[in-house]
Amino acid sequence: MPDEARYCSSVFELQKDWIDFNGHLNMAYYTVLFDRAYEEVSEEFGMGARYAAERRLTTYTAEIHLCYLRELHLEDRVRGTFQLLDHDEKRLHSYQELRHAEEGWLAATCETLTLHVDMSGPRVTPFPADVLGRIETMHGLHKSLPLPEQAGRSIAIRRRTR
Repeated sequence: MPDEARYCSSVFELQKDWIDFNGHLNMAYYTVLFDRAYEEVSEEFGMGARYAAERRLTTYTAEIHLCYLRELHLEDRVRGTFQLLDHDEKRLHSYQELRHAEEGWLAATCETLTLHVDMSGPRVTPFPADVLGRIETMHGLHKSLPLPEQAGRSIAIRRRTR
């Protein structure tokens, strides 16, 4: 199970039209679930829909790395976790997990680089002080957590050496 310092989302139910012809959750909808969990965290930072509408500031995903570890099916319910690995004045480096809501097993992981954006450009811009303060508070809670094993992975075909 996730460490209690990590942010844990509400429970998400899968939609029937998200299930593919193989009988499990289509890969695209894992991203939807990770995004919904991130939206909850964004609200915690003060960067939700209202932030975008009123302050004309938002976040864009610059890079994402998903690992699919166990199939999800229509009857499964999941929670997302969020761990802030690092940040600077304009970027967030985060790690998320999707876990079965009742049994706790790990279905997928997602590592993301997120940019803070001024929508009038659009252009990458520093976080306002109030938002940065909330980010720093969360990072303070998360920096003592161990680096997740899945974080920092790259994609490659590993060859056997003879």
